Amino acid sequence: MNYHIAVRALCEFTAKEGDLDLRFTPSPSAREGIAGHGVVAARRSDDYEREVALEGRYRHLRVRGRADGFDPALSQLEEVKTFRGDLSLMPANHRALHWVQVKVYGWLLCESRGLCELRLALVYFDIVSQRETLLSEVFSATTLQAFFEQQCERFIHWADQELAHRSARDHALSELKFPHPSFRTGQRPLAEAVYKAASTGRCLMLQAPTGIGKTLGTMFPMLKALPTQSLDKLFFLAAKTPGRRLALQGLESLLPRIDGDEPGPLRVLELVARDKACEHPDKACHGDACPLANGFYDRLPAARQAAVEVGMLDQAALRQVALAHAVCPYYLSQELARWSDVVVGDYNYYFDLNAGLFGLTLANQWRIGVLVDEAHNLVERARRMYSAELDQVAFKALRKEAPAVLKKALDRVARQWSALNKLESETAKKQTYQVLDAPPTTLLNALQNAVAAITDYLTEQPFGLVSALQTFYFEAMHFCRVAELYDEHSLFDMTLKAGRRGGVSSTLCFRNVVPAGFLTPRFEATKATVLFSATLSPSRYYGDLLGLPANTPWIEVESPFSAEQLSVRIVDHVSTRFHQRGASLAPIAQLMADQFANRPGNYLAFFSSFDYLEQVVELFRERHPALPVWVQSRRMDEPARQAFLARFEENGQGIGFAVLGGVFGEGIDLPGERLIGAFIATLGLPQMNPVNEQFKRRMGALFGDGYHYTYLYPGLQKVIQAAGRVIRTQQDRGVIYLIDDRFAGTQVQKLLPGWWRTASSAKARPPPL
Repeated sequence: MNYHIAVRALCEFTAKEGDLDLRFTPSPSAREGIAGHGVVAARRSDDYEREVALEGRYRHLRVRGRADGFDPALSQLEEVKTFRGDLSLMPANHRALHWVQVKVYGWLLCESRGLCELRLALVYFDIVSQRETLLSEVFSATTLQAFFEQQCERFIHWADQELAHRSARDHALSELKFPHPSFRTGQRPLAEAVYKAASTGRCLMLQAPTGIGKTLGTMFPMLKALPTQSLDKLFFLAAKTPGRRLALQGLESLLPRIDGDEPGPLRVLELVARDKACEHPDKACHGDACPLANGFYDRLPAARQAAVEVGMLDQAALRQVALAHAVCPYYLSQELARWSDVVVGDYNYYFDLNAGLFGLTLANQWRIGVLVDEAHNLVERARRMYSAELDQVAFKALRKEAPAVLKKALDRVARQWSALNKLESETAKKQTYQVLDAPPTTLLNALQNAVAAITDYLTEQPFGLVSALQTFYFEAMHFCRVAELYDEHSLFDMTLKAGRRGGVSSTLCFRNVVPAGFLTPRFEATKATVLFSATLSPSRYYGDLLGLPANTPWIEVESPFSAEQLSVRIVDHVSTRFHQRGASLAPIAQLMADQFANRPGNYLAFFSSFDYLEQVVELFRERHPALPVWVQSRRMDEPARQAFLARFEENGQGIGFAVLGGVFGEGIDLPGERLIGAFIATLGLPQMNPVNEQFKRRMGALFGDGYHYTYLYPGLQKVIQAAGRVIRTQQDRGVIYLIDDRFAGTQVQKLLPGWWRTASSAKARPPPL
């Protein structure tokens, strides 16, 4: 059996050595890199060949890739590397790796065209100055062949191990059994739909109620599809930490076993954010500062081998392996993403602008399956991924502590920013918020120069940047990259603020409205993607905003719950509109007290804001002081969140007050008597403000339904998620109060779950026991 590997992957495996060193990074964006390659190619002769596809073999190893360019007149093969900053500060091991790559390409070209010798050139292109630095050397074909075979020999033992692992993995998964005696109601059709999507190679939107076991019901069929559809990997992507935990628990129950308790041949990796994995947050990521970066690539082979033998690499297990080999846990996890079968991580690892899993998928031509957990969250998360903001007040503060060497570059940014403020404040007619037609080119150029200057400074400094300057550095880079992508899918807006000493400062924002254009290529790169949630309705809303293929089916799994389990009462004589909230306080407080008296137990009460919540809590405590209450605070840390949830004890009594759309509105599981009811005193509509009104205008122009896309659909999604906390099993019984007259409207009723049976709650009279 042949093993296929890309040239870059081969070289990174065999030739990386020395320290982990991020001082000469981050590199230019993908778009900047493509543009740079285009400039270099345009300067060459007419017969210059771009993107030369090459492939060769050594024993059962097949190596393939695309060389950047070949000049037949000079017999010169070129590898183009774009960069920003001072080239002399590039670490030696970076350049050594570049030479390894171009030498491998050199032999593949010699072999394919029968060349006896070849000039190899590294072309370093500065994206800021547009200057080239060329390093070249002539090699004989014999020398290049020997070098190529040497690299292949270094890899071939690992390739043999990977082929054996793949065969054992596929055999084990073909024999995989569901871990429970039977499926829950609704789980089998869910699993069948996922397997069909994987088998036919398409995307699928799957709406299924909370409590049905969606995580296990989607993961099992996708794992079964790995061998039958020749999938290389499965990515399970979650919006929040609880989703990752459920996935890892599900995988623990599904993992194929051999010889009793020994884990079978399935490699599972959990990816976590760098700040959560970092062992030395006070140190910069290079060998002069961090002991786990010093000699990282020299110790990586042993750490990698030990890690792949573990099987289940959650955060704790990965950390144990990393520290045993004195390497950075975060960057070990990035390496292991290449060699794992199942990767569990946040959305951003695949959908973000700089997503590592997406980049690896393209570079290695992987066949992947993707599961998107709680996919209703992807709209807002993706918008944030492709948005960027710069605040001038923070920028002014950091200028005061910035090193003198950066003064010139930062002063230029300050001048261009102030000029923009002056121009817009004169034309804004006292409006503090405005949408601009186009981003300011002069300010963007100044920001690019500042980023280049900070890159040089960072490269020279063994201990990195002060906090404020480092924050600006990454924000400015992201801002410039998002600016390259600006189109009708986004707004460029400006919020002006008067200073305490006169003058004006501003916040500039590229605000993504429709992430579809960015997500579509990521869906197209998969063999199959399944997006699942209890709230993926209406399908056209998610299809339009997420950029799913036009033929993506939308399936709703029948609920295992019955209307008899849940009393849904609409309190239509109360309005929770902003200007009528004062009048709503007493009826809501009395409703909750009456329901509690009728059926004591644990309840959740959701409100649209902390201000509204606090007003109701104050009145409720005043009128019903004996009734236990606990309240979500504005900046709750993890221990406080756990303490809030711990109050929902089996057979407990009291009411927990929370904000709709917050941490307690979804992703928590309180079955049985731990929660028997919920009061939802809001439609969850986003605040009506200038930004959302611009969203409404833009989506109205794009989809003809601005109000629903901006306000109604996102609001009711949060309502249904919160209500889903009440009924978690087929034995649960509970009540939900939807408190607002608008819940009685026909449009809203159509968007509520089909298994609900709503009834008007006349004057808030509680339902009978």
